[in-house]
Amino acid sequence: MTVEQKNEATLVSKEAFHAIGLKWEGTFAEAGAGSIKAVHQEFQERLKEIPHVIHPETMLGLSYHAVSGSEGFTHYAVVEVEKVEVVPPGMESVSVPTLTYAACEHHTHQSIDQSYNNIYRWIKEQGYKDYAPSNLTHFEKYPMSQDPYTENPEFVIMIPVENK
Repeated sequence: MTVEQKNEATLVSKEAFHAIGLKWEGTFAEAGAGSIKAVHQEFQERLKEIPHVIHPETMLGLSYHAVSGSEGFTHYAVVEVEKVEVVPPGMESVSVPTLTYAACEHHTHQSIDQSYNNIYRWIKEQGYKDYAPSNLTHFEKYPMSQDPYTENPEFVIMIPVENK
């Protein structure tokens, strides 16, 4: 017997914020093969280098459309910071504007693809459309303590939306 996977979605607003962390660029195939996991692990190990961290227990994975014509995307493993004064070597700062997001929790042992399908269906059913200012397509909120190599991660999916 198959149990239908449900992911309750909600609409949330988040004020503009600054973040600092590591940048990764690559293809969807490279991401699927796990190369982002290594960046997440390195970021966890280097977290203490970042000043003015607001939520050290939460890693944000920000994903942006790649340059047009490319088959990849840019991903940042970051933490939110109060202010940007010093950016540690090899890291970058990112600013995200105030946005409204469709958000849902992806629980351990659920299908990640199904979680994304569910939230995109909810966005459409509610009469919203994707909204990607500065090419931000979505972000995920991970528990900082989670092993990046776990086969069954938990995270919150946040997709910028606007009314149609």
